Amino acid sequence: MATQAYSVVSPAVPEWLNKGDNAWQMTAATLVGIQSMPGLVILYASIVKKKWAVNSAFMALYAFAAVLICWVLLCFRMAFGDELLPFWGKGAPALGQKYLVHQAKVPESRHRREDGTYSTIMPLYPMASLVYFQFTFAAITMILLGGSVLGRMNIKAWMAFVPLWLVFCYTVGAYSLWGGGFLYHWGAIDYSGGYVIHLSSGISGFTAAYWVGPRLKSDRERFPPNNVLLMLAGAGLLWMGWSGFNGGAPYAANVDASIAVINTNISAATSLLVWTSLDVVYFGKPSVIGAVQGMMTGLACITPGAGLVQSWAAIVMGMLSGSIPWVSMMILHKKSTLLQKVDDTLGVFHTHAVAGLLGGLLTGLLAEPDLCALILPHPNTRGAFYGGNGGVQFLKQLAAAMFVIGWNIVSTTLICLGIRFFIPLRMPDEQLMIGDDAVHGEEAYALWGDGEKYDPTKHGWHASLNSQSTVPSPYNNGARGVTINL
Repeated sequence: MATQAYSVVSPAVPEWLNKGDNAWQMTAATLVGIQSMPGLVILYASIVKKKWAVNSAFMALYAFAAVLICWVLLCFRMAFGDELLPFWGKGAPALGQKYLVHQAKVPESRHRREDGTYSTIMPLYPMASLVYFQFTFAAITMILLGGSVLGRMNIKAWMAFVPLWLVFCYTVGAYSLWGGGFLYHWGAIDYSGGYVIHLSSGISGFTAAYWVGPRLKSDRERFPPNNVLLMLAGAGLLWMGWSGFNGGAPYAANVDASIAVINTNISAATSLLVWTSLDVVYFGKPSVIGAVQGMMTGLACITPGAGLVQSWAAIVMGMLSGSIPWVSMMILHKKSTLLQKVDDTLGVFHTHAVAGLLGGLLTGLLAEPDLCALILPHPNTRGAFYGGNGGVQFLKQLAAAMFVIGWNIVSTTLICLGIRFFIPLRMPDEQLMIGDDAVHGEEAYALWGDGEKYDPTKHGWHASLNSQSTVPSPYNNGARGVTINL
């Protein structure tokens, strides 16, 4: 007996909902979330000196949780809501059922086309998907910034810094470039966060590092990673998660998302290879940490133009992002008094500020007109290499970068000075000498050593017979030993 199919309209599947777009947006949001938790948590815990592993991981973990609550209580609508100022939205909660289940919309993105009609960013999924997707961007920005102050920032000061920076700094950049602010309507391009995320985190991290002060001299001189292989695991999560980072920027599972994903991976791979090659030429050997830094600069550089440049241009951007930040970190840093004075623990200024700025400017040169037409609201947008008004686009990219840099320096300075009035920004030297055990009462590993190679005169069987002894690993020369209590 034949059965008849009936079409049932469900209130959970309104006519405007595109299930494919919604599925991809939630997947992309999850990928970006994984970049932070556990990606950067693992990366930070393993790339630092052993005594700071717990503290570094906790700073990232705390930031992820704190940003989410601040985001839904106030900050999402400051970045993507109704206009308060040309660079700032009106803060309000994004928690109500009526707000979250309706079709997503960025109200101030309304733009008048040449034919007199108007376009507004209205993705074909609920506002809840957009709120969560944009939260993951805010969270990773905060965690990247934290990489500049690892190994000495007072954890209580960090707990105050996170919500203040999110409110007074991040939301301004996001609204101005993405939420319908003055830079958005002017035509400045930031496809997925070269300025909003990377330039902001690098400049603010450098500024915060200046006000917090340096690590102990012994830590600055010797800060070996406590687990290189685990560091690679965190870096791998970061790289793979970037497909959601840039692939989710079009707010749809469309052609431009595919272009963004392949360009992202091409740039990252090219940059890693160039950075590694420079390490071999200059230092005589490849560095795993260097390869991770090259990967990071390639990802940061392609981000502002991932879906707007051709794939050969992604190779060009990867080559430049693997070399220019390398020069700034390995050559210029050692010759600059200012760069040496400011203790930027993980070199976030070089890997994110320099790379993000480079990517934004290269987008002003290499943005391809037909790709721009797929997603950007402004007609005839193109890079300078494609003629027309491309030279104007490059100047817009430069001006937008100057605004982001200036705002981040001033706002981060004021936030740090305000916190310092109530809470010391830097841990006392007694805590800095001990590390995690003094700050959290916890340690990452129950083994001796802080990145030292085995030295029989210090760690050998006869060095500490009266209390404990350290036996070298049998697997390789110079490996860490194992502590045996006698």
